[in-house]
Amino acid sequence: MTTLFEQLATSFVASAAFGLIFNVPKRGLVQCGIVGMLGWALYVVLTQQAVNATISTLIAAGCVAVLSQIMAKLYRMPIIVFNVSGIIPLVPGGLAYNAMRSAVENEFDAALQSGMQAFMLSGAIAMGLVLSEVINQAIRRSRL
Repeated sequence: MTTLFEQLATSFVASAAFGLIFNVPKRGLVQCGIVGMLGWALYVVLTQQAVNATISTLIAAGCVAVLSQIMAKLYRMPIIVFNVSGIIPLVPGGLAYNAMRSAVENEFDAALQSGMQAFMLSGAIAMGLVLSEVINQAIRRSRL
């Protein structure tokens, strides 16, 4: 079992490296790493508290979206720069791989189970990002 520090360091590097792949300006790479690291930290803490993985992913994705909005305002960059890089640690790539592997090995029950879980987590990521933006727009409109 990895320690929380190792997971935080790995999620920071993964988010920053993904930002590098997508040509994020160098002055924003550290912030991309921080957004991804904090989103992953929230996910880990919630799952350790016996919160369902889908709900944990939804909350962590919402947190990533809020942090992205804050970073975008502070550093005068588009929100998408931080959203895309910050969400990477939450993407269920391993589950999707296991689903495909199980399907190829004719283990259809395991493939369906892994596939549905990956689908639910992916949907939770999308919902978290959308809900955060909806709340942000509602707050902006109420101030006007």
